[in-house]
Amino acid sequence: MLQGQILLVDDDPDQLRIRELILRNAGFIVHIATSAESAQAVLRAIHEKIGVVITDHFLPGVTGAELVRELRIELPLMPVLVLSGMPGLEGEYEGLSVSFRTKPFPPDELIGTVHELLDSRGQ
Repeated sequence: MLQGQILLVDDDPDQLRIRELILRNAGFIVHIATSAESAQAVLRAIHEKIGVVITDHFLPGVTGAELVRELRIELPLMPVLVLSGMPGLEGEYEGLSVSFRTKPFPPDELIGTVHELLDSRGQ
């Protein structure tokens, strides 16, 4: 059974730290990755424990859309929340079944969205 843990992917250390603290303070177990490669390594190791993936759109060398396309090969039903500071990028995620939000994204909305995504998986 999934544990409702979160994989948080962002190459910006400040954004990563802030979101990690918000989610940990809300009671979630959070795993962090700073690149698509490190995110994929975490998923290969513990995908059965991850309930939601939260990723930034811009990552080193790839976009969040490219990361999600790779993720969908092995984990087609994994809930994914994409955060971006640039509006209008939703089209890149068409057909990938993600929740897309534009930053800034208030802490209460982040926590609420994670709960909704976990609920969609029966967590």
